[in-house]
Amino acid sequence: MRPGKTSGRLLATIALATAPLAMMSFAATPAAAQSSGVKGILGDASDNALDKLSEPGAFYADEAVRILLPGPLQKATSILRFTSKAGLTKDITKTLNDAAGKAALEAKPVFRSAIDGLTLQDGVGIATGGDTAGSEYLRRSSGDELALKVRPLVEKALAELGAYEQVEQLGSLSSLARLGGADLSRDGLTDSVTDQAMDGIFTYIGNEEANFRRNPLDKGKKLLEGIF
Repeated sequence: MRPGKTSGRLLATIALATAPLAMMSFAATPAAAQSSGVKGILGDASDNALDKLSEPGAFYADEAVRILLPGPLQKATSILRFTSKAGLTKDITKTLNDAAGKAALEAKPVFRSAIDGLTLQDGVGIATGGDTAGSEYLRRSSGDELALKVRPLVEKALAELGAYEQVEQLGSLSSLARLGGADLSRDGLTDSVTDQAMDGIFTYIGNEEANFRRNPLDKGKKLLEGIF
């Protein structure tokens, strides 16, 4: 057998032997890139969403995420306007929304930590999902845990802005007290505002995620080229 032919066969054998390893490495790269891209896009989406919602008056200005009083009192808009104008109460609804905005500002590291905890498998699945797949997955997998961490931030903001005192005053007004069914306790109000704030936050994160997916090169998102 000629040396040239032997050498050629040897090279072919080596190539076949190493091909699976090369293919494994190649297959792993897109997955890692997708996972990294998903974390990057969700991290920026959550930061942007929380920045927007923490702007003064942002929660209240957007009716889609506006925080309302719990239970039947959500429908007491006309009465609340009357009591506020009459000087019987301050604008309680705005106070609740301001508290949600303050909590949103402090919640950024909480959401970032949850996003950093996404696994490689999570990232690959999210990367191939719809425009809001990441925010929806985050809500399903970590929503309850995130709400528990955001609740103390909401409670602190409600206390600092005097919302509890305002609601106590509201509950003492007979015309509103007769509406019944509304939990005006401190815990009831905190739970209600936290739940509504989380709804608003995830709505905004989804909007930001969808925007990044549609415009992957915006704001330095070059790492997402070829992923979406």
